[in-house]
Parts: sequence; C-alpha cells; structure tokens
Amino acid sequence: MRSASGNGFDSSDSFAVSGAAERTARLHDIPPSITPSHGDDSHLLSRIASPADVKALAPNELAELCREIRTTLLAYGHQHGGHIGSNLGMVEATVALHRVFDSPRDRIVFDVSHQSYVHKMLTGRAAAYLDPDRFSEVTGFTNPDESKHDQFVLGHTGTSISLACGLAKTRDMEGPNSDIGNVIAVIGDGSLSSGVAFEGLNNAAEQGGNLIIVFNDNEMSIAGDFGGMYGPLARLRASGGTAQPNLFNAFGLDYRYVEAGNDVSALVAAFEEVRDIDHPVVVHIHTLKGAGYDGEETHADRQTASASPVSFDSPTGVHPTDNVNHSEPWHSDHCNLSDHEPHEGQCEASHWQNPDAAIGKPDDPRKHYGKMAMAALEPRFAAEPGLVVISPATPGSNGITHEFRERAGAHYVDTGITESHAVAYAAGIARAGGTPVVATTASFFQRAYDQFFQEMSLNRSRVTVLDFLGGLSGSDNTHSGAYDVTMFSNIPGATMLVPTSARDYLADLAWATAPAGSADAPAGPVVIRVPGEAILTAERDATLLPVTSGQIADRPQSTSLPVSVSSASGGISAATVRGTVSVTAQRAGVRHMLDWRVNQTGSHVAIIGLGNAYPLAEQTAAALSADYGITATVIDPRQCTSLDSDVLESLRDGHQQVITLEDGQLEGGWGEKVTAYYANHHVSDGSRNPHVLNFGAAKEFTDRVPLGELNERYGLTVEQVTEAITRCF
Repeated sequence: MRSASGNGFDSSDSFAVSGAAERTARLHDIPPSITPSHGDDSHLLSRIASPADVKALAPNELAELCREIRTTLLAYGHQHGGHIGSNLGMVEATVALHRVFDSPRDRIVFDVSHQSYVHKMLTGRAAAYLDPDRFSEVTGFTNPDESKHDQFVLGHTGTSISLACGLAKTRDMEGPNSDIGNVIAVIGDGSLSSGVAFEGLNNAAEQGGNLIIVFNDNEMSIAGDFGGMYGPLARLRASGGTAQPNLFNAFGLDYRYVEAGNDVSALVAAFEEVRDIDHPVVVHIHTLKGAGYDGEETHADRQTASASPVSFDSPTGVHPTDNVNHSEPWHSDHCNLSDHEPHEGQCEASHWQNPDAAIGKPDDPRKHYGKMAMAALEPRFAAEPGLVVISPATPGSNGITHEFRERAGAHYVDTGITESHAVAYAAGIARAGGTPVVATTASFFQRAYDQFFQEMSLNRSRVTVLDFLGGLSGSDNTHSGAYDVTMFSNIPGATMLVPTSARDYLADLAWATAPAGSADAPAGPVVIRVPGEAILTAERDATLLPVTSGQIADRPQSTSLPVSVSSASGGISAATVRGTVSVTAQRAGVRHMLDWRVNQTGSHVAIIGLGNAYPLAEQTAAALSADYGITATVIDPRQCTSLDSDVLESLRDGHQQVITLEDGQLEGGWGEKVTAYYANHHVSDGSRNPHVLNFGAAKEFTDRVPLGELNERYGLTVEQVTEAITRCF
C-alpha cells in the first residue's frame, strides 16, 4: 500500500515483475553467502524449499528457524522496506502452521496477505528475501502465479473468512473425494474490524464443518485500534480467554485462546489440537507486532543497510515490551516515530517500514498534499464544530499525521478498516448539518461503491472525499488507482474535481467544505482527486510546465479568511502556495468551479490534459511549437464530471484536432466523453468537426510495472503524443 515513490507505509510493494517460470526456477537457489548466521552455521532457512522441510526439522530446531527468519526480515526491511512489523509478529505462527498443516492440500488464506512474507519463505521463496538482487521475484502479497501454496491475490482487508467459507463449502459438497483438507483463514493486524469479516464470521457459524480461523491479535491496526470490539478483546487477553462477552462465542463459534502467540511450541500444540476439527473454531493468538525490532541498534548508530543479529534473551526469542503508556490499549498508540524508526508493540511506524535508502527523501504526493489539506482544515475546527476528518484506518500514509490527530481531537475519527461505514457515517454527519471529509486511497474507496451511490449521492449528502493515489502508478495489482475517474465521475449528483496545483487543490477543498448554507456552496458531494507525482514534480520544477511555468491565471477568490498554520502545528503553511485560499473561496458558484481553464490559446491542435496528465499537455505543446511551429491550445479541464460545451464549441473554429490526455482507464473514462460530444453534435460544415484523439490506460490490471513503463505502454509520452498528432496532418 505504499505509493510508487516508496514513501508511504500503505504499500503496494512496488517491485519489478519477473517471469513466473524464471522466478520458480531461481527461488530455491539460495547463495550460502547471504544466509543469516547465528554462530552455529546451521543456516536452517537455506534448507527450507517447501513445508515438508519444516515438518522434517527436529522439535528443538523450530525456535532456531524462527530466529533466522526474524533476522532475515530485519535485514530485508532495511534494504527493501515492507510490512515488516506484522510479519515479525507472525514468525512463530507461520512456522507452526506449516509444521502442523499440509499446504497446499490444507488451504491457508492470509487476510490482506501483507503478513505472508514468512509463508513465502517457507514455501520455496526464501531467496527472494535473502538476496538483494532477487527482491523483485516476489510481490508483497500472496499470489497464485508465484506458488501453489498461495490461494488468492489479496491486498485488501477482511475477506479471508469469506474466502475460506467458500473453499470449505466446495470441499464439503464434494465429500471424501475432495482434494481440499483443512481450511484455515489467518486474519488480524487490524483486519478483523472490516465489516466483511463479520459477515464471514456470521456465515461460518451457520455453514459449519471444518474451518479454522486464526485471529492474530497484536493489539494494533495500521494506526491504533479504534472501535467497540477492542475493549472486549483486551478483556479476553487479560483473562486468558475466559472473559465475557466473547464476540466469537456470540456468533456461535468455538473458541481457543493462546497467550503465547510468539512461542512456536505453544502454537504447534494449539494447531494440532484443532487440526481436522469438524466444526468452525477461532484460535485467538496474542502476538507482539514488530517482535525483534528492539534488538536492533538505533537508526543513529546504524552505519550499513544490514541489520545486526538480534540479541534474543528469552526462550521464545521475543522481548517483552513496556511501550504501552496509555490506559486503553485499543486506542491511540501515542507513538510518533517515523517510518524509519519502528519498534515492538503498539507503534504505527512498525506497520510499514521504509528502506534505509529512502531516508531524507521528500514526502511523496500523498503525504505532501495530505498534510496541506489538514493544515487548511485545522484552523477552522474552533469555529466549525461540525467539521470532521474521517479516515478508514490509513491516516499516516495520506499525510494525516499523528500530531494533527492529537490536536484535532473529536474533529478526527478513525473508523477502522471500514470504507463502506466511513462513507455512510459521513453521509449521516452531512445530513445533520456537519461537514465531513473522508480521506483514503483510491483503490480502497472501491469497497464503498454502493455507499457513494446510495447514502452519499442519492441523498445529496454534502460529503467531501479526498481521493489519494488516483491514476497510474507502479503499485501492485490490488492497489492501482487507475480506475478512480471511471468510478467517481459517473456517479449521478457527485462532482469530481481534478486540481493540477496546490493552489487549485486548496481552493477546491475550501469550496467543497464550505459550511452548510453558505452562498454558492456545492449542493451535493464533491470528490477531489489529490494531485499525484506528475503534479508535485512539476510544482517543484516549473520547467516541467513550459507553457505557463506554473503561473496560471487567477481564479476568483476571497481573501477574508486566509489559510495560515502556526509553526507549532508542523503543517504546511499558506506560504507553500501562491496566494491565499479561504473558506469563502470560489464564490462564483458551481458553474465557475466546473468551467475549464484555457491556459494557452492557439490553433490547429487543442490539447486537454486531465489532472496528473496536465503537465504532459504543456510539454507536448512546447514540442509542437519547437519542432513544427504549431501553437497549440492548452486546456486544464479542472474536473471530469461534465463537459464545458462552451470551450468545446469554441474549438470548432481553427482546430482540426482535439487531444485528450488522462492517466487512468481510457475505456469508460473521461476522454471518450469528448469524442462522444463531437460525434453527437456533428455539424454540416465538415471543417468544423475536429478529429479527436484519446490517450489513456488500457482496461487491465497491472502489477508493479514502473510508472514510466506504463506511460510508454499507453502512449502517454511527449514523443508518442506528438507523433500521433503530426501523423494526422
């Protein structure tokens, strides 16, 4: 769930893709020189090519295998980054699963599957974590194309129990001849808060039959745990699994508790007890997220990218932790370390670890523009009690910092990993006259599609949606935002804005969140696509905007309430962007907000660049001028909800071609609407019907393909667009 630039802990694990056959052939070839050493030169991990090798180990070798895996994870985190914290906590549980169960006949389904690194090591892919030259051979999530031991491609939360129910249903229908044995769903690290997980629990209890649900309770989500279920879970932990109410018993499910969730022997015994069980059972294991981090030297003392061996001083190889310094362990972790400084236990930084190579790099667009939005909203809290920022459990990766959350108090709500609930909740706030802002990643918003239609748009709810990581990126196939425009722009009653500068972005936010009853405020929901890498790069280097140099024409705005943030806030001040932006900005109303902006008037060719594709429009125009003497018209549409017919009609005179550029799915997207406009409004004078060329992404899933390569694939480069334009003349 991180962005392609590598500066977010919601990582897509953006690695270069390798061929499946080559990957399979190489994974078992582990060079001895890079295997971890603990003084006895055993190198157990180098001998693990399949779960059968785990079963062949002597009982007293399991703890040593766990130590080697943990050291490998720590070194991998420094060199590559990833979801290291959750995997460190699952080392013993994963070893125990493969010791007891017989994968792939016994089907193990990892929820979200960001906790599957250890599983991959034990199923023939250890080299991909040991050898830096081979880090690209695996994704950060399970993938059946990599191994028969991976059941599904998974990157979103809460679905493992439902998927496991489906596997178990088919097995039970097939009877003794089925090739499916035990079915195990591994859920946790916050994913149990997802609504679909409870739907799965409900179905599991009704369905019956063999189904083992391993609940990894590490007292954390992505950020802190929020929600009513975490209090009862804490009491279950405190009571050794005996406290009531027990939410799993309430569903009618059998229940077992394992306090020693990082003791491989205890876990082996627990899993052996439930193997081949004839009814659904929940095995609740209490683990320590980031187990092993405290054995490292501090970042200030670290001189190389490799971690030193962990000094284990407990029988389980995991240190106790005393970093929980608050009264409610299911609430905020009160830990504000960076992504480079994770530690054991309740620490948001341990969810996603940036590699050491990323230290000192500037914020990626998600964090940059997210911090900017929060800095603009925060000064309004005192005067606007109904203004609330809502995040479905992914705040830090989108620039909603720990400091902001603490200062915001009740004006910030973490709903857990609950996108559907978050949108419906926001609609309720809006109905009561409040001003909700829902912020998360584009691919996560797909999970709330029905709520966008029904609770939000059908009810004309004044909800503002901040859509992060929209458009093309090098992310994996579960986190691509290439489909956000096709999704949001076609919802009746919703307005989708696509700002191309920080200034426009803040102006759009101010307009969308204007208090209820304000003059010219939007009448319904507004989706703001947060600018991406191309926009941020151009703002940092104005030469990438050769037509305007970033100096766009002023838009009407009031200066009565300028945005400002004190230096103590740690946010982004108004000085970051040119001019002032205010709550009363854009008082020209909806009509003006939806007008397209013509940034250069020319002839022959009109280039319309949507959102992140806008810098390409200016760069293409500059190339046409320099190489062919053509002064193209350059247009920033600013939104993709509707077409500006006045602008489109004006292009009939003197323009033979209209070019649309978008960094998202072309089919069903925005550019085709421009083509359809001229086709449906054909005029008798053929010279006044411009030819339209659309550039955008194919309708496909892409997996860790670098952004530059995607742009080449889809023709979204200056050379390719220019060639297509000149070929038509």
